[in-house]
Amino acid sequence: MPAAYIVEAVRTPVGRRGGALSGVHPADLGAAAISALMERSGVDPAAVEDVIFGCVDAVGPQAGDIARTCWLVAGLPDHVPGTTVDRQCGSSQQAVHFAAQAVLSGTADLVVAGGVQNMSAIPISYAMTAGQALGFADPFSGSPGWRARYGDGEVSQFRSAEMIAEKWSLSRDVMERFAVRSHERAIAARAEGRFDREIVPAFGLTADEGPREPNWAKIRSLPTLMHGGRVTAATASQISDGSAALLIASEAAVRTHGLTPRARVDHISVRGADPVWMLTAPIPATAHALAKAGRTLDDIDLVEINEAFASVVLAWAAETGADPEKVNVNGGAIALGHPLGATGARLMTTLLHELERTGGRFGLQTMCEGGGQANVTILERLG
Repeated sequence: MPAAYIVEAVRTPVGRRGGALSGVHPADLGAAAISALMERSGVDPAAVEDVIFGCVDAVGPQAGDIARTCWLVAGLPDHVPGTTVDRQCGSSQQAVHFAAQAVLSGTADLVVAGGVQNMSAIPISYAMTAGQALGFADPFSGSPGWRARYGDGEVSQFRSAEMIAEKWSLSRDVMERFAVRSHERAIAARAEGRFDREIVPAFGLTADEGPREPNWAKIRSLPTLMHGGRVTAATASQISDGSAALLIASEAAVRTHGLTPRARVDHISVRGADPVWMLTAPIPATAHALAKAGRTLDDIDLVEINEAFASVVLAWAAETGADPEKVNVNGGAIALGHPLGATGARLMTTLLHELERTGGRFGLQTMCEGGGQANVTILERLG
């Protein structure tokens, strides 16, 4: 059977909102990851057949097919095309899926996949999209068809996180303790140099800006994001800036270019769930992926699930029975940040490097996405 391999994977540091990367044009931010990817892989850029990049809210400097623009800004050949994907928070994980599908189908041999997001430049809040922040209506209320099917209730990740906390009986204290553990794990990973191989310094930034020593007095003083709720900014992912990129290759490309694959894409799938609940889709998506791949969580050595909110990961863990010692071992988006369109590729880059560091064989990645969707990728480390 044909195979899709990951040859190289890199990412920029993740910058905090208003931090070191906030003034960087998204095209230059994406180009930093692509340039490093091509340099580290040693592949002739002229051999790349497509660039697939994730980006959410592709407006302003992120408009105009940012995938293509990032490649060109990196100074790479004009003949290589690019396309931009929006599957909300899973955009760059989906970009990798599309790249793997191209390779598995035999229609391409070398594809760059990844994502970029400058959330400092394109404003977004927990309660609204960038479009709403810029004055547009939400994507749903103007649709009679949507109202007929789902009613007039608020559709937001903010509300979903609260609904999940209530349904799974997750107290504010439990979620805060989870958030603190995310920061502690990220701080330890950074201090031990676990991220060093995967990060390419960019625009003067050499390490992730998000992780910080927990301050319990401040955490407990934060207001909830919804009146009478349990979720606070401390138990939500950080608004961030960053980019990441992976090189996906066929068996033919590996032979032709003398490449050494680092991982094989063992499984890719995506599933939908209730769009109003929105953030619960990783639960059925994980079950579907494992069944289709013929595996169980016992076969999985490491898991990266995006920490959009603490409630999302805790509910997923409760339903799947996942071992917390295998999940987000170097911290997650609560500590490291969540640059929307780049996060999927960032998670995969971190997962690959951690599998290599620990000697694990299989890694699983999933993340909740707008519209009630979730991608799942299973990687098999090689070598």
